Amino acid sequence: MKTHTWQTLPARSITLAVVVSMLIGSLGLVNYTNASSHREAPLISGDPKADATDLYAFVSPDSSTTATFIANYLPFEEPGGGPNFYSFDDNVLYEIKIDNNGDAMPDISYQFRFNTVTLNPNTFLYNTGPITSLTDPDFNVRQTYTVTRKEYSNGRETKSTELAANIPVPPSNVGPKSTPNYADLQAAAVKPLSNGGKVFAGQSDDSFFADIGGLFDLLTIRTLPGNAGGGVDGLKGYNVQSIAIQIPIKDLTLDRSVPATATSSNAIVGVWTTSSRQSMNVLRENQGRDDNERYGRREGGGDKKWVQVSRLGAPLVNEVVIPLGQKDTWNASKPQDDAQYAQSVANPELGTLLHALYNIAVPPQGAFGTPSQRDDLIAVFLTGIPNLTKPANVKPSEELRLNLAIKPTATPNKLGVLGGDIQGYPNGRRLADDVTDASIRAVAGAAYALFHPGFSVDPLANQLGDGVDANDVPFRTSFPYLALPASGFASMPHSN
Repeated sequence: MKTHTWQTLPARSITLAVVVSMLIGSLGLVNYTNASSHREAPLISGDPKADATDLYAFVSPDSSTTATFIANYLPFEEPGGGPNFYSFDDNVLYEIKIDNNGDAMPDISYQFRFNTVTLNPNTFLYNTGPITSLTDPDFNVRQTYTVTRKEYSNGRETKSTELAANIPVPPSNVGPKSTPNYADLQAAAVKPLSNGGKVFAGQSDDSFFADIGGLFDLLTIRTLPGNAGGGVDGLKGYNVQSIAIQIPIKDLTLDRSVPATATSSNAIVGVWTTSSRQSMNVLRENQGRDDNERYGRREGGGDKKWVQVSRLGAPLVNEVVIPLGQKDTWNASKPQDDAQYAQSVANPELGTLLHALYNIAVPPQGAFGTPSQRDDLIAVFLTGIPNLTKPANVKPSEELRLNLAIKPTATPNKLGVLGGDIQGYPNGRRLADDVTDASIRAVAGAAYALFHPGFSVDPLANQLGDGVDANDVPFRTSFPYLALPASGFASMPHSN
């Protein structure tokens, strides 16, 4: 008979191996350990180039009249992935969508379409020599892209503006011989937009950090209770494909003006990223007048409409909030239809698990619309936090909401709002925000007293974490802020 050895939390004994085993399966918590949104649903896990892993939205720390949005795609890129190094998909429509009036529908969308060219198809090499510039003839397999701004009214497109075309994507970070001075190649790929913004698309270090291995291994916290480090970053050394765009704030708001205060009616926007593939025709063989005659019967739309296959707003929603049977539906759905998921938010299964594992006094949970619902989580995931990220007349929907009037702080706290820093998550999401710790603590009830004064929050709720408190490599201080990708030559992903 197998036995499990469990460490002990301060004043809490964990002797629930059997309970853990049952709950891991019944609650679908396996998906929680797949990082912020890495391979989180059955269908999209088989389509990695269209799989959104993380979304970030923040007022630019070095340019506070602009906001930056970053959408990461293609999880777990092994840096030494030759000869076919990683790229965006020419057949995917990547979008970052903005809701600036709280109606759960996009008012603005920034669309990205990519095109790949191989200069010399008669070689197996990604590069035929050192790549010293983005136009170097040795850069054999290269991509460019177009950025288009779409505007909508009540779901109908009203305006389309091409902001830039034929923008180069830098090469993957192959190694010191193939891509010397790699930082210079990335810097050359940051390009201006016609609206005064900036854009970058290319490979970067995966900016999410979490102890994937420990959480997957029956929720092992290596150094209990989780707020003292000791975790192993399961994303260390892996890369992703990043789309980063910096936009003047006045171009994002409802009235096209910069909000005067955090309570201004135009201060809050909701953001999410999607990827879509085109529908297609299928020819079915029909029998003719005799066995020797066949003719094709067309099935499918025929109009090649874009069909959404991935959707991501706030981190961890599709992992720990949406149940297994709805995860694919979630990726195809729109925020305006999120009422179907309200029950999962108001009565989160993770709260039940935290109580069973650690005997945490999780706040009362109940059906959506009942007095015992988790209104703190409803605010974080569906409506926004009052006086911070909640728009007037908001329609409950899952979006990453950002107050554009709150300027960057000189002393950020990685726990964001839970740490007293209202410029951080869930007011948008900065690269260094520890959303894993913040989300676990929120579900455990750390923010419940903000909505229910006098409620006694379990002390352990404010100590939980995975022991990974920062990214393994530092982020940059200027756009696109992301850390440079790991080199294929020196590839040792997830090494300690």
